[in-house]
Amino acid sequence: MHVHWAHVGRSAAGLGAAMGIGRFAYTPILPLMTAQTALGPKAAGALATANYIGYLAGALAGTASPRLARSAVAWRTSLVVLVFSLAAMPLWPNMIGWLVLRTVAGFASAVVFVIAVNSMMEHLPSHLPGWGFGGVGLGIALSGALVLAMPAGAGWQGAWWTSAALAALLGACAWTMRGRSTTTAAAVPSPPRRRANRWFALLFVSYTLEGIGYIIAGTFLVAAIRQTSAGWLGGGAWIFVGLAAVPSAALWAWLCARWSHPTLLVGALLLQAVGIALPAMASGPIAAFVGATLFGATFIGVSTMALAAGRLLGFPGAVALLTSGYSVGQIVGPIAVTPLLHHGFSPALLVAAAVVLASATVAGLLRFGFPSADADPRQVATPRERLALERRG
Repeated sequence: MHVHWAHVGRSAAGLGAAMGIGRFAYTPILPLMTAQTALGPKAAGALATANYIGYLAGALAGTASPRLARSAVAWRTSLVVLVFSLAAMPLWPNMIGWLVLRTVAGFASAVVFVIAVNSMMEHLPSHLPGWGFGGVGLGIALSGALVLAMPAGAGWQGAWWTSAALAALLGACAWTMRGRSTTTAAAVPSPPRRRANRWFALLFVSYTLEGIGYIIAGTFLVAAIRQTSAGWLGGGAWIFVGLAAVPSAALWAWLCARWSHPTLLVGALLLQAVGIALPAMASGPIAAFVGATLFGATFIGVSTMALAAGRLLGFPGAVALLTSGYSVGQIVGPIAVTPLLHHGFSPALLVAAAVVLASATVAGLLRFGFPSADADPRQVATPRERLALERRG
């Protein structure tokens, strides 16, 4: 068992470096860059989009190449490239350089994510990967604490270099990935294709909308809080996002063993919409910290539940298709709200909350007849499909 937990630790460290810092250190550093450089709202949105384009490219590369998705060389190379891309931000202080570096960081973080997920799913018992995903929250909390702890007047350059050093430390902890195979889980019967297609289409739309809403909040939450509240609240709220995210995947996985995926998905999305809207509608520490906690406690859980639901449907390439839709949503999100950023960051959060609410509405349609993990396909089939199944049986 200690071997399994060591594997969880390495996976969590890698995800903390790649996702928590490589992708999301930009969120608490953004207010420093807008205050100390010529970075305007439009450029801030462009940098966020560049990172998500790189992430989509990395995710597609990992999906297209099974060997890459399990390569120790790719794992280590991506960690090194990630650290370099963070450290080079102050060394290439122009928009072209920043766009290139954020794109590279997105690609490297996606490769690390794909490898970590594959490794955990193949080598760990089913109750442990959720704790590995908690590494994302750990990285977010550390990046928030890092910016909050910087002395008053500290430069944005120091924030990037410190983030790079922190990513390097986590990367060193994650350098080797080990684990032993566990017994392969029994296959879950797939529902009839016609029903699966209908449910998957709804799931795809819901998850793509979540990608749009979640990334707007994940990019501009700290900046929005700093505009309406004391400066320290922004960094403090980001720490709450990370701390709430650490146990969230394991908690939602535990709940999924007791309630249906669609029911929990709707609940998580509704909580997330409230969490995103709160800092935009009210100022002060209560709104900031409650909103941050709700957001942090749900965004990883929504991803794990949506991907698990896709696999439960037995739809061909479900995980890859859902991830692609989610990634496209993350590209669309910052672009869609860029015109609103001239009026501050709070309007962008309200749009994000509305989009997540729409995602919950679509997910609510999945509650009607969606198969459970132990469902018999006959229970969800049409009369004609049920007859065909009985003849096959």
